[in-house]
Amino acid sequence: MKYVIALVGLLVVFALTYVASSDKRKIRYRPLIVMVVLQAALACVLLNTRIGEFLVKGFAKGFNSLLAYATEGINFVFGGIANEGAAPFFIGVLLPIVFISALIGILQYVKVLPFIIKYIGLVLSKVNGMGKLESYNAVASAILGQSEVFISVKKQIGLLPKHRLYTLCASAMSTVSMSIVGAYMQMLNPKYVVTALVLNLFGGFIIASIINPYKIEKEDDLLEVQEEEKQSFFEMLGEYIMDGFKVAITVAAMLIGFVALIAMVNGIFSWLFGISFQALLGYVFAPFAFVMGIPWNEAVQAGSIMATKLVSNEFVAMLDLTKQTGLSERTVGIVSVFLVSFANFSSIGIISGAVKGLHEKQGNVVARFGLKLLYGATLVSVLSATIAGLFL
Repeated sequence: MKYVIALVGLLVVFALTYVASSDKRKIRYRPLIVMVVLQAALACVLLNTRIGEFLVKGFAKGFNSLLAYATEGINFVFGGIANEGAAPFFIGVLLPIVFISALIGILQYVKVLPFIIKYIGLVLSKVNGMGKLESYNAVASAILGQSEVFISVKKQIGLLPKHRLYTLCASAMSTVSMSIVGAYMQMLNPKYVVTALVLNLFGGFIIASIINPYKIEKEDDLLEVQEEEKQSFFEMLGEYIMDGFKVAITVAAMLIGFVALIAMVNGIFSWLFGISFQALLGYVFAPFAFVMGIPWNEAVQAGSIMATKLVSNEFVAMLDLTKQTGLSERTVGIVSVFLVSFANFSSIGIISGAVKGLHEKQGNVVARFGLKLLYGATLVSVLSATIAGLFL
């Protein structure tokens, strides 16, 4: 039965994507079929095989080691604040982002990351039928983050037509930066985080190829990566450490604001209508949860968490998921995969602001297709969760 529901779920995703397509005649189906098959194969390996278990455990073990090192620095500064064996969310989950950001800076400085990003991107471009720039951007977004990635291709931002700019922004919204993956792994099972990272990489191309199909001429298929301004090692390190701290503070501020606002709105709705705002949204999103493979008796609860991610951010939704009781392991897995992306309303402002900082006119273009961007990125999350559900 779950295979029938998954098939229906895939048809729903592709139908909703097809309806929003800007040029249905230009859709190329062969790369789409290849990427969907790849998604299914990778999900099977990661969720259902010993090789996948080994890879996920290795990835999680590596991040746990890094988080343990991060804790040394955090305890030095904040050790007296937390009770023994317990740490506030900001200290235990968000502050390790500072250390991970510093490591990313070091790997950038010694040219390891640029090499990895560039050549993985080139391999991807052979699979997805899209340009080198789009493929590079997708991989870079998954490592550097949704705003930082545009700096590395700023030479080309002003030259890009609207359709190519959409694909770049869609990739940035569909993935998550490596600096906060450790924070996700403290709230979700690492195997679901890793699965979502891999599936979203291909899912972004699949959905963008339908919503925004185009073919790049050979002479336009160029990649010019901006070299970072030459800095001394410690200048660079200080900059990345401060960037990581800014991310942690920004996420903390957004959590304070969104959690408080949602609590207030829930209170108002409960007083006026006898049902909380989140519970109401749960009924709206329940059909989508069901076609993703979630049992109907859990669909409203799961739909509420999905809606929370869309209207606030993934951290608020993940916190909600950790508080839920009575959900089956299958439902938790499917919802977890859905939550690992930047597809929410606040990301529209972040991405358009990042592009506008580099090229004002192109930033305005991004702002105009912001809702379509969110629509596509949300469908990427639904697609990844549906495929993951086949193997849970």
